[in-house]
Amino acid sequence: MGKTIEFTRPDGQAVEGYLAEAAKPLGSVVVIQEWWGLNDQIRGVAERFALAGFTALVPDLYRGKSTVEAEEAHHLMSGLNFADAASQDVRGALSWLKARGGKVGVTGYCMGGALTVLALTMAPEADAGVVWYGYPPLEYVDASKIKAPLIAHWATQDAAFAIDGVDKLEEKLGAAGVRYTGHRYLAQHGFANETAQGPGRLPITQYDAAWAQIAWDRTLAFFGSTLG
Repeated sequence: MGKTIEFTRPDGQAVEGYLAEAAKPLGSVVVIQEWWGLNDQIRGVAERFALAGFTALVPDLYRGKSTVEAEEAHHLMSGLNFADAASQDVRGALSWLKARGGKVGVTGYCMGGALTVLALTMAPEADAGVVWYGYPPLEYVDASKIKAPLIAHWATQDAAFAIDGVDKLEEKLGAAGVRYTGHRYLAQHGFANETAQGPGRLPITQYDAAWAQIAWDRTLAFFGSTLG
């Protein structure tokens, strides 16, 4: 099981995070939460990476808060400074893992997917990135600053992050010469989150075990080749 640790942001502030350590790490990854917060589901994602050979650190972006209610999740996300989270919390987590040795990737889901894109433009410490169904407003994406290889998992029926926005993001990445591969799945938002149904959850989310497994396999193969 993982544990809570404390790391320092570039600006000197201390942040807590959830650390799941691999027995014999191939590399490390920063895992960025969905808008629900640092909950049991995202801790489980970190544990899964650790079992696969990647030490995982989840920065606590909401400073101890989490929720199962969509309305409260929206409130928490709305109060988050995305640029600060990407350039300070995520970058601090990357630096903390980097100081322990080896290469470090970054990955995130939904809101965390959007933050993964931003972090890759703001944190040169990242050696690779994997985005899961989330992207920031494109005017905030300076693709010329993305130097790490990147893959992404998109849902073609995503009602939260429209696929035409993915088209525009991919155009931007291509124009900047980013080493990028996008995978598209006939699925809905949150297709890799096994808790994507239930009380308080959004009707637009739908877990898909088959697509989730394919996306996981692609993610682990990618991190294995870029971080190992």
